[in-house]
Amino acid sequence: MFDLQYENLARVTRRQFFGSTAGGIGLTALASLMNDSSVQAAEKGIPGLPHHLPKAKRVIVMWQGGGPSHVDLFDEKPMMQEMKGKDIPDTIRGTTRLSTMSSGYGKWPCQPAIKPFKKYGQAGIPLSEMLPNVGSIADEICLVRSMHTEAVNHAPGVTFFMTGSQVPGRPSMGAWLSYGLGSESENLPAFVVMTSSDKGKTCGQLFFDYYWGSGFLPSRYQGVRFRNTGDLVPYLANPPGVSREARRTLLDDISAMNAAHLADYGDPEIDTRIAQYEMAFRMQTSVPDLVDFSGETKATLDRYGEDVLVKGTYANNCLIARRLLERGVRFVQLMHSGWDQHGNLFTQLEQQCRDTEGPSAALVKDLKDRGMLDDTLVVWGGEFGRTPFGQGDPTNPKGRDHFGRAFSWWMAGGGVKRGTVYGQTDDFGWNITNDPVHVHDMQATIMHLCGIDHTKLTFRYQGRQYRLTDIHGNVVSGILA
Repeated sequence: MFDLQYENLARVTRRQFFGSTAGGIGLTALASLMNDSSVQAAEKGIPGLPHHLPKAKRVIVMWQGGGPSHVDLFDEKPMMQEMKGKDIPDTIRGTTRLSTMSSGYGKWPCQPAIKPFKKYGQAGIPLSEMLPNVGSIADEICLVRSMHTEAVNHAPGVTFFMTGSQVPGRPSMGAWLSYGLGSESENLPAFVVMTSSDKGKTCGQLFFDYYWGSGFLPSRYQGVRFRNTGDLVPYLANPPGVSREARRTLLDDISAMNAAHLADYGDPEIDTRIAQYEMAFRMQTSVPDLVDFSGETKATLDRYGEDVLVKGTYANNCLIARRLLERGVRFVQLMHSGWDQHGNLFTQLEQQCRDTEGPSAALVKDLKDRGMLDDTLVVWGGEFGRTPFGQGDPTNPKGRDHFGRAFSWWMAGGGVKRGTVYGQTDDFGWNITNDPVHVHDMQATIMHLCGIDHTKLTFRYQGRQYRLTDIHGNVVSGILA
């Protein structure tokens, strides 16, 4: 089959080749409509991948948009309580890059955690008392306290982790994995995205399509977004008066025409169109089954919380995510906004925890109970943390600003070391003092757990080989089991 890495070569040569070759890609695409097994095998990904035995067969990223406060939730700092209201020393702050909202401050009042910490699990991992459910899975998680990024604003920070660049336009991680490893589900996409927001809609961040886009990869590898209002996927249902059989006949005719067009022009987007039509037809039956919760036990529904049956909530999305993973979806990206507490730290942070930490922990427990956690990688985190100093009136601060110099994530399952803390920061949660983990390092580690050498999964575009981690990144062996 034609190597997709050369899709940007001169079109004339390709038109001549495909137009004159009876066994060209057009016939290959048409054969897929006839369930040709040799063609279906192409959906398994690039030959030679995975590069090594994967620990994780599937990945779920529970993205917490806005920047969860590491010093309030994950990184206990008793010294900050002693220093409350006093300026964080210049020797600690150094020349750290901050957002324009606080970079010009003359005062840097130390703001300790707003709630006490407790030790959870046999591992005794200190976490905020606002995270009792995450605490209940403390022995399953690896808490990484030494994440860092160059980004100081939301969209560049999210784009950086999702695509490896702060500038939009490159393929997202889910697209890279779909491209490299293919799909394990015939009736659902390999890469699915769901979004939600805090109940009070206090967080103004938007979810841009390029967070799950395919960039310069063929668009068939982009994430499929499930909507949180109306139909989960629009236009799946047949129009009034059109039977499923009639729809199948119509799609066969359209696919044959597209295949002929593909043979003439060799445009990979025509191949994408064929694949999308076929997937949409199969999703007519798979999607209704996906959201039919009648087979879920009361105990399972209760575990996810009171919002589990409310469409579009984080809890509802977490349950759908588990069902997607069960059905062979390789990469699920849950994106939830509401962690941007510039002026409402003392009220909204606790509410945000109540809405999200229960379903997050429930998903981990659910996967474990079903024997899926060991080969499912769970990643929980946001684009950065929050400043150790208070934002606003220095005598009575109400919030925290963005902070990328040090922040915390947690991971579970999929080859991750259980019940551990990786990395350390100083007494103010400002500087990393041990085992730093950059965004590119985390990307490299996730790829490694999926069986991919991040330096070898590349795509040639505009004269150079691109990869998710650009020219950076090292696998963090201390995170691995």
